[in-house]
Parts: sequence; C-alpha cells; structure tokens
Amino acid sequence: QVQLVESGGGLVQPGGSLRLSCAASGFTFSSYRMSWYRQVLGKERELVATIFSTGTFTNYADSVKGRFTISRDNAKFTVYLQMNSLKAEETARYYCHAQRSSSTYWGQGTQVTVSS
Repeated sequence: QVQLVESGGGLVQPGGSLRLSCAASGFTFSSYRMSWYRQVLGKERELVATIFSTGTFTNYADSVKGRFTISRDNAKFTVYLQMNSLKAEETARYYCHAQRSSSTYWGQGTQVTVSS
C-alpha cells in the first residue's frame, strides 16, 4: 500500500521558518522524482520544488528560490522542504508528490499558516 505522509506544518509568523517532511512507503522511493506542491482553497495547485531521484538535481518555483530548500534521504524514504522567510501569502496546504513515468502518488497534505 502506497503512502505519503506529510508532517511539520503549523502556524508560523511572517519571516519564520518551518521544515516539512514527507515519509514514503509502499513503492521504490529512491527511483521516484519527489516534489512539493501547495494549494490555497479555490486556487490551482502550485509546484513549489522538485528533487530528482538521486538528489543531484533540484528545481524551484521562482517565488521561493533562495528561501526554500528541498532535500531527500533515500535511506529514510523521506523528502523534506525547509522553508525560510515565510510570507503570509504562502499560507496553503502543502502536498508531497511522487512520480516515475506514468506512476504518480499524492499525500494528504499538511497545512501551513503564516500569520502574526
């Protein structure tokens, strides 16, 4: 049974930091490209960051470059998203995504609220 379980969300003040984690099971984690998306209710899901299977290549949305860092630990079947200098407009539900060819999986998401 495939599972992607996100954690680490919560309430943080503007300018603060959070580290999201996504624990994977039920598939060959090390061969999948992993991404973080976010979605505000009523809006389209937005790609935030991607890391390729070996971890040697990453890509970020322009809006988060220099502030967010995606990483993975294939030995722990986990992908992370370090988020610094958070902004109020980045309040959203953050989702973990796994993809290899036509095989794709989503987690249930973790809520991040940036507010003073």
